[in-house]
Amino acid sequence: MGLLEVVLFVVLGGVGAGLVGSLTGMGGAVVMIPVLVIGFDTPFPIAAGAGLVTVLATSSTTGAAYLRDRLADLRVGMFLEIATVPGALIGATLTVLLTHQRLDNALLIALGAVLLSTIPGAFRRRVRDRGAPAEPDARSTRLGLSGTYVDEQGRPVPYRAADTSPALGVAFGAGLVSGMFGIGGGVFKVLSMEHYLRLPIKVATATSNFMIGVTAAAGAGVLFAAGYIDPLIAAPAAIGTAAGAWVGSRVLPGLANRTVRYLFLPVIAALAVETILRGLGVA
Repeated sequence: MGLLEVVLFVVLGGVGAGLVGSLTGMGGAVVMIPVLVIGFDTPFPIAAGAGLVTVLATSSTTGAAYLRDRLADLRVGMFLEIATVPGALIGATLTVLLTHQRLDNALLIALGAVLLSTIPGAFRRRVRDRGAPAEPDARSTRLGLSGTYVDEQGRPVPYRAADTSPALGVAFGAGLVSGMFGIGGGVFKVLSMEHYLRLPIKVATATSNFMIGVTAAAGAGVLFAAGYIDPLIAAPAAIGTAAGAWVGSRVLPGLANRTVRYLFLPVIAALAVETILRGLGVA
């Protein structure tokens, strides 16, 4: 396969990754990294670096749209970033160190396990179109972590962030995962904002799309300094992802919450299994 064909297929893979990422708040790299590793035999650290670039593309494309549509909560996002950014710096540093120890396959297996771990909890949770009632804690009240969004029927839906301390802990873990595996960590941010902050799913998804760009920038800086961002792979992936993310940002406001919640689960399960098999040397 020639260079032009490879670039074209990477762009097409990026379109699909961006569409999934913008609809679920994951950043698209959860699709792009397995595609690069499995389909193009890309070394894991190079794929992770490209993944973080696709996360940046998704966030840059959809973040402004979600802020304009009043879905993303800027105050909540910046509050959680005080935990995700340090986590991303530590995670990316760990990936560089483990790669130098020739533990790339272990990182692939761990990535697959991380992806699979997000699925059971998503199946168990109840669907909440308007969010469950939540009592804000003292920090949430002091920082004004509350707002209102308009649902698909045009009705205003108020919300207030609840348990900020555990949410910060999960946000640090999301940053660690983001920097270590290049996946943006958005899926963990969405789950933490729903479970602990008790935000509606659409607000959590839109806010995650805004947050992942800041987190990815921190991790990408470490991988770039280590020489693990290849422009010939990262650039076409970013172009395709940005296009897919734009389409997704146009679709999300009109989707039912159940659709948003379950859309990505079969895709993630299949890619996670394939990634683990590749790490074990089976696939």
